Amino acid sequence: MNSLNAGLTTIHENEIASHLTLAQSLVTKFIVLDSGNGQGSGTALAGTGRRFVSTVSTTSVRSTREVELARTIQAIKSSDPMLSPLQHMVLYRARRGVQIALAVADIFARQTALEQLQARNRAAPLSGADAEQFKALLSASSYVAAFTLGAYLLATLPGDGEPVDDTREPDFLFDTPQDAMKSMLAGLDAGLAGATDEAALVARSRAFARDAIQGLLTRKARFAALSVFENNHIRVDQDDFTLDGFDVTPGEKRKPLAMSFKKPEEIIGNHIAKYQALKLAKMMMAYDFDRQMNPFVELGGFLFTFIGDGMPGTGKTILIQMLAGMLNDYCEVAGYAFHYENFGVDQISSYQGKSGQNAKAFINNVMNPRAIGFGTIDDVDQVAAKRSDDRASAGQHEVTAVLMESFAGASTVVRGNCSFGMFSNYPENVDDALRQRAGARWLVDGPQTEHDYIDIFSLLVGKNHTIPLGEHALFADQEIKKAVSGSYEKHRQPQEDGLVAVWERYERTHGRIQTLADIGAYLHMIKLAEPRFTGRAIKNITDAIKMRAMDVELPDAWFETPDAFMHKSYDDKKAMIAELRGPVTMDMILQEINRYADSEFRYTDKSDDAAVTDIIRRERQREKAIAQIEAMKRDGRWSQ
Repeated sequence: MNSLNAGLTTIHENEIASHLTLAQSLVTKFIVLDSGNGQGSGTALAGTGRRFVSTVSTTSVRSTREVELARTIQAIKSSDPMLSPLQHMVLYRARRGVQIALAVADIFARQTALEQLQARNRAAPLSGADAEQFKALLSASSYVAAFTLGAYLLATLPGDGEPVDDTREPDFLFDTPQDAMKSMLAGLDAGLAGATDEAALVARSRAFARDAIQGLLTRKARFAALSVFENNHIRVDQDDFTLDGFDVTPGEKRKPLAMSFKKPEEIIGNHIAKYQALKLAKMMMAYDFDRQMNPFVELGGFLFTFIGDGMPGTGKTILIQMLAGMLNDYCEVAGYAFHYENFGVDQISSYQGKSGQNAKAFINNVMNPRAIGFGTIDDVDQVAAKRSDDRASAGQHEVTAVLMESFAGASTVVRGNCSFGMFSNYPENVDDALRQRAGARWLVDGPQTEHDYIDIFSLLVGKNHTIPLGEHALFADQEIKKAVSGSYEKHRQPQEDGLVAVWERYERTHGRIQTLADIGAYLHMIKLAEPRFTGRAIKNITDAIKMRAMDVELPDAWFETPDAFMHKSYDDKKAMIAELRGPVTMDMILQEINRYADSEFRYTDKSDDAAVTDIIRRERQREKAIAQIEAMKRDGRWSQ
């Protein structure tokens, strides 16, 4: 009976189809009592489009009227006997919404005592406390059905039309779910009667749904039995529709992006990460909305996923703010929609399946092909658990599975309109398979040199002083091309001790790396030393090499006006980019191999160091405990 409380519940098509006949009859024709509120009849005065309003009070008399929603929708274009696609969509969504609403009411009945009371009432009329409980639960079931229909219409009808403010909530009936559907459809029919064209038809349908939900929420306190439904999570896969109790009204517009953007010059150190972030922002703006493809995906070098790792306080957050700020600025110039979203620990749910659903919704929002998207998973080691970690929650394991499938699964399509960044202080705690799905590794180590620390202090202290700078060229070492060149050159030789040993052993046995065969032999030796250096690692390295070959500096002038580059055709963009492309060199290959392999050895070393530290801590605790036990024995305070 309480299956809904266990997690996400999916309504199957056979449950929805069982209500098709009733739903079809309701959208075709039914009779309802007039409210007697003076809103007027449904008859329009000829040639005016206005309603007839009786001058005689009828508050003591309840008349009836016929509700024919299908005919009302068709009358929007009375000259054409066939429904247009928009008309059909509204009518279909209304019928489908009734089916789903009645199916949800059935689930509510099974979840509570209503189903049992209905069976008993069919055998013999209930009385006393049972009758009162039956009536209360039936009213609550009607409320749930009405809310579901309003939520479904709001979630599935497009919201691009002009806002409407002259619709009104329906005259709700909560006797049975069927009565609730009649009152909702009667209200929708009355609201659509004022539509003058197809755009108004959709806009008025959404406005009615919004008014209905607001009216229902104001009446929610009247139904005590609704508390059972509060935490339910119900989904209809075919319609991509989810109902999360009554907490969040479905179909709400996304809030505008509000975050503190940073400029590239405000970041000290992190030269390669900053440089690749700048390049990534420009790459994403090459996306063609007509083809729904990016030339950089076809030419090579597009960065779909990356992971940034470093100690706390080294600049991961400010890097996110810089990249999001640049994309936001570029999209404002081009007139494109931009969506930034972070997936954090607050979206891990205790309900089975809900965390995975949240993660999938996050992925879908960012990958929307009609917008430029940037998604981040900050502290990914806390959000997505290692599959071997038995102490992690089921929700964390769900997120790991969704991210792995979405980043490099059989159905993953990289269009080039979005990128995902994972950030962590402890990347060694991220599942190996998930970490290897990151196409690039950004070491975010913050300021490193003496000049870096002079620059960052001068930047942060501000200008409210007269202290001389001294013998230092302020920000000279932060000049991006010079800094990046030095950072890449550093990786001509390995940095981590484990990889240094492999490099030296290779040079002793094979000599200098000069051919593709030499490169393959070096990669194989790395594999023998680090088993996690797999085929996916080779793919990530070659993608990074292609990105270096595409290491073109797209001129800033291309992004100052939309027509200079961003609004050009796909083929024109591709040709402009291809002209700037350079060849792959041995230096590029070795630098990218060592840079990637260094990160794997770094993660292994961190993991080993953590294990060693834990062993040392336990041994110290053990020695301290032994000493205290011996002292207690000497004092006679120890008893077995």
